[in-house]
Amino acid sequence: MHVIALSQATTEMVDLVGGKAAGLGELIRRGEHVPEGFCVTAEAHRLGVLPEAEIIAAYERLGGGPVAVRSSATAEDLPDASFAGQQDTVLNVTGAAEVIAAIGTCRDSLHNHRATAYRDARRIDSQEVWMAVVVQRMVTPTVAGVLFTANPVTGRRDEMVVDAAPGLGTTVVDGATTVDHYVLDGVDRDDAGCLTSAHLAGLRVTGERLQAQFGCPQDVEWAIDADDVLWLLQSRPITTLFPAPPATDKPLPRVYLEFGHVQGMLRPVTPMGMATLRAQITAMLAALGVRVEIVDIGGRLYGDLTDLARDRSSRRRLVKLLAVDFGPRAQAVMRHVLADPRFAPVGGGTGRGAGQGAASLRTAGRAVVGILRALARPDTARIRMFRAVEQMRVRSAAPTDLRTSADRLRFVREAQDADDSADAIMWPIVAGMLAAALPAALLKGIAGPDEIHAVLAGMPHNVTIEMDLALWRLAQGAGDHRQLLLDTPPDELAARHLSGTLPDIGMTAFLDEYGHRGVAEVDLGVPRWAEDPTPVFAALANYLRVTDPRQGPDKRFHRAAVAAEAALEELVARARRRRPVRGRLAGFLLRRARSLAGLREAGKFAGLYPLRETRRHLLLIGADLHGAGLLDQSDDIMFLTLDEAHSVVHQGVDLRGVVAARRAVHRRELRRRSVPVALLSDGTDVEAVLPATAAGEGTLVGVGASAGRVTGPARVVHDPGTAHLEPGDVLVAATTDPGWTPLFLTAAALVTDTGAVMAHGPTVAREYGIPAVICVPDATRTITTGQLVTVDGGAGTVTLH
Repeated sequence: MHVIALSQATTEMVDLVGGKAAGLGELIRRGEHVPEGFCVTAEAHRLGVLPEAEIIAAYERLGGGPVAVRSSATAEDLPDASFAGQQDTVLNVTGAAEVIAAIGTCRDSLHNHRATAYRDARRIDSQEVWMAVVVQRMVTPTVAGVLFTANPVTGRRDEMVVDAAPGLGTTVVDGATTVDHYVLDGVDRDDAGCLTSAHLAGLRVTGERLQAQFGCPQDVEWAIDADDVLWLLQSRPITTLFPAPPATDKPLPRVYLEFGHVQGMLRPVTPMGMATLRAQITAMLAALGVRVEIVDIGGRLYGDLTDLARDRSSRRRLVKLLAVDFGPRAQAVMRHVLADPRFAPVGGGTGRGAGQGAASLRTAGRAVVGILRALARPDTARIRMFRAVEQMRVRSAAPTDLRTSADRLRFVREAQDADDSADAIMWPIVAGMLAAALPAALLKGIAGPDEIHAVLAGMPHNVTIEMDLALWRLAQGAGDHRQLLLDTPPDELAARHLSGTLPDIGMTAFLDEYGHRGVAEVDLGVPRWAEDPTPVFAALANYLRVTDPRQGPDKRFHRAAVAAEAALEELVARARRRRPVRGRLAGFLLRRARSLAGLREAGKFAGLYPLRETRRHLLLIGADLHGAGLLDQSDDIMFLTLDEAHSVVHQGVDLRGVVAARRAVHRRELRRRSVPVALLSDGTDVEAVLPATAAGEGTLVGVGASAGRVTGPARVVHDPGTAHLEPGDVLVAATTDPGWTPLFLTAAALVTDTGAVMAHGPTVAREYGIPAVICVPDATRTITTGQLVTVDGGAGTVTLH
């Protein structure tokens, strides 16, 4: 039997009836008004069967007459893929022959260009998708449209949005006509447009009911007929909403700032990595005298800044504090939040917990001593710091007597609790950051940001720059193996290296030094380069394409350093002529910045040593559990927490279902290209409610982070491990972390969606002397690969040609 009644379809039958039919069946069972109909199954399509007799019989049971024939693919109306408008619907079909033909049309649309591209973008295998088809009695509406039970633009969960137009709803979803737009926020409305206040109230009640029934915000298609009956034609999850913050029992709204981009990472973090990062960031902030709760929202790290925003003392300096690591987009949203009456300061101050004042004083004392020591004797501070980094590497090694999973898990727990936040590492970094940041205020009216950025180019003592130059030297020494490295896919080169069948090109020595690094390296759940050197081989091929010796990164870095020293002398001389005291102080700080600011990468570099060792032992535990049949694969352990891993190791608890569910969510979030800078507890994307920034036509406005002006073809990159960059390409990315920086050696300029002037990417861009513009909203979606663009790092603009 290849045709079933729509009322028999359930969510457990998605593989048989497709997403749309399953959703409609659930609506019918819940007593909603849904046009009667039937479904031709996906199994019939898979078998190449068109069951005409069954279709005709089912059509006659409907009483004949006009029907709507609608696609219902097995990958449609899903939580992370709506397929809205990607496949065909045929309306007002009358007659058995016409119904059968329309079913063929819907089936054929499964592989049209737009549906195939949509699946490819979401990494859905087209060979595993089949088309079921829904046939429903046709409703003749007086008005129809779409209801979103949460605001799809701002993300607010306490607002609903309705778009409506007279006649068929297809005019709304196809964008073929001007529609009436309503935002339902609980306030009574007068009759307006094509919907009455009674209609809107009824839609709101229906939306509340559907959202409660399905457990998430819904995208609902509806129609109202001449008898004023509300018919539901579809209800599916809103796939574009960013996950809401966890519910709290606090009466006032809360604000959460995204922390991941500080480390150049907008991808979701694995559950095991999240636990580690939350502990590390909380401890780091506590060492600086700041108490912030780190919250998991959509697999990303968000800091709850509510108490700081409402504290009379903290709020005065909060926006300034965000300048260094969080950048102008974060500052803009925080200014908006601080102006919101709901975040007005409250009596007593909430930014400090019990005992935090004394702790802050102790921290302040250590900070002052550490910073002044570093500024007074930068060379000594730097030597002391790298000694501490080496000690951390040595201390991170696990004992040699770990034999069982229980032993390894105990070691991992103790490593989590270890406190390696040595002052010798922290305060020289802070001193360098302050020395780089303070001159802007001292030189106001004397020098612009681009001039100061020029002084901060080509800074020494940066472990990430040293890593990139080491890889460049490896490329320079490739010799007879050059063509092999250019012509062989990076993943194949990586496999050959790991199996020992690749000629010795120096990669082993490079990975011995830097193999604990990688893209998104702060996530414990992500492979290190030593495990999978594919991205390193991809970067190596990009280096080998640089044929002009003058464009070699070593030469570019040297030129940037020489130009920076010259710019420093000229700037200090000018400043001392105009403002003698300020000029001397600014000169002192800028010289100290050139000695210390490059150290900012060293703290993270050191922290990766214990992460590598922790990951290694967790994977060994995972291998044991896989061998015991308690995990499907070794790295499944990265989708558990330490407590959950303990229950599996010591009690044999089977959590494979939990792992599978979390992996599915993680895969879905990996496809998300945009992450909100800040969220309110009601789900509002704060940036979405800010006034739009005016810009000239064809010009994108961001923040200049590295001076210079370059025109070249854009290369939009989402995965540095597979990126192919030609010399002169403009690298366009959502954000970057140190694992991306090998690409900078080939790129002519850098453009990012987010970031901060002192973050990893812009810092490295300055040191190579390439222009950079950061915080360009939706740059990776607005700019296309191959498009000619002009990047002006001084003006902070990207011009599209």
